[in-house]
Amino acid sequence: MIRSCALTIILMSVTPPCRAQSVAPAPLTLADAKRQALAHHPRILAARLRAEAAAQVVSEAQSAYFPTVSVNVTSVGAQDATAIAAGALPISGLATRVAAGFVATQLVTDFGRTRNLSATASLNATAQGQRVNDARAAVLLEVSDAYYQTLAADAVISVARSDLDAKQLLARQVAALARSDLKSTLDVSFADVAVSEAELVLSRAESAGAAARARLTAALGDAVPVSYVLSDEPLPTQLATDPQPDIDEATASRPALAALRASREAAVHFATAEKRLALPSVNLLAAAGALPSHDDRLRGSYGAAGINVSVPVLTGGLFAARRTEAALRAEAASKDVDDLAMTVARDVRVAWLEASDAFLRLDVTARLVQQADRTLRLARTRYDAGLTSIVELTQAQLSQTSARIEAAKAKYEYLERRALLDYVVGRTQ
Repeated sequence: MIRSCALTIILMSVTPPCRAQSVAPAPLTLADAKRQALAHHPRILAARLRAEAAAQVVSEAQSAYFPTVSVNVTSVGAQDATAIAAGALPISGLATRVAAGFVATQLVTDFGRTRNLSATASLNATAQGQRVNDARAAVLLEVSDAYYQTLAADAVISVARSDLDAKQLLARQVAALARSDLKSTLDVSFADVAVSEAELVLSRAESAGAAARARLTAALGDAVPVSYVLSDEPLPTQLATDPQPDIDEATASRPALAALRASREAAVHFATAEKRLALPSVNLLAAAGALPSHDDRLRGSYGAAGINVSVPVLTGGLFAARRTEAALRAEAASKDVDDLAMTVARDVRVAWLEASDAFLRLDVTARLVQQADRTLRLARTRYDAGLTSIVELTQAQLSQTSARIEAAKAKYEYLERRALLDYVVGRTQ
C-alpha cells in the first residue's frame, strides 16, 4: 500500500498536467462577415420564406383558369317507392343505389376578375421579393456598422494601452527621481493620478469593445459569440460634390420603394377585380358516371353537360362596399409611395451631409494628432529641464490621447456614414 502511494506521488510529480488548448481567434474580413450573415441570419431566411409563400398565392389565383374535377362515390339505401322529400326545390335523389362518377367545372369568363386577381398576386409576390432585398440590405448595414464599431473599439483600446504604458513609465521615472530628491512627492502623486485615469480609460474602452463584438455576433446571425481578428478596411473614394445623382439612384433602385410601388400596382389591380364582381360569370358544367347497383327504374349510367351564367342582382350593398374599399386602399397605397419617395430623398441628403462632414473630420483629427504630439514633446522637454510642472506634462499626455482616440474614431465613423449612404441609396445588396 505504501509503495503504491509512493508510486502515485512520483507519477504525479513527473507527469505534466493537462492544459486546455486555447483556440486562436479566427480571421474575419468585412466581405466574409457579409457572406456569413447572408447565409445564416434568421431575418433574411424569414423574408425568403415569405417570398416563397407569396409566390404560391400566384398559383392559387391562376388555378381558376383550369377545370375543377371532383370524383364522387355514393351509396344510398332508401325506402321502397321513395323519390322525393321535403326540403329544397330541386328533386331529391332518394333512391337505393351505388353510384360513382365525376363532376367538372370550367370557367369560361368572369370578365377579367380572375386576370386581375392573378396580377394582384403576382405583384404582391414581386413586392415580397423586394422586401427580401431590403432585409438583405438592412442586415448588411448592421454587419458593416458592427464591424466598423469593433474596429474603432480595437483602435481605441490600442491607444488607451499605449497611453497607460507611457504614464506608467513616467510614474516610475518620477518615483525614481523623487527617491533621489530630484522631484517632489507631489509630482509622484500627479503621476499616480494620471496612471489611474489611464486605467479607467482603458477599462471603458475594453467594455465598449466587448459590447461592439456582441453586436457583431448578433449581426452575423450567430447565437454563440466567436472570437475574431478583424481585417482593417481601406477608405472609400471621395464623395461627389452633389447629392442629386444619389437621390435619383435611390428613387429608382431602393428596394423598399420598389416594394411599395409593386404593392400599389397590386392594389390597383385588386380594385379593378372588385369592380368585376358586379359582372356575370360563365361556367361550363359536366357530370358523368355509372350505377353498378340501382333501382330497376333507373338507368345504369348517366351523363350531362351544360352552361351556367351567374348574374349578381342584389347583394345588400356588399359588392359596392368592397369596390369602394379597394379603390380607397389603392389611392392610399399611391400616397404611401409618394411619402416614401420624399423620405428616401431626405435620408439620402442627410446621409450625404453626414458622410461629407465625417470626411472633413479625417483631416482635422489628423492635424490634431500632429499638434498634440508636438505639444507633448515640448512639454516633456520643459519638464525634464525643470521649467514646468508635471501638471503641464500630464495635460499634454491627456490631449495626445484624446486626439488619437478622436482620429481613430473619425476613420471608422466615416466608413459607417458611407455604409449608411450606400444603404439609403440602394447600393447595399
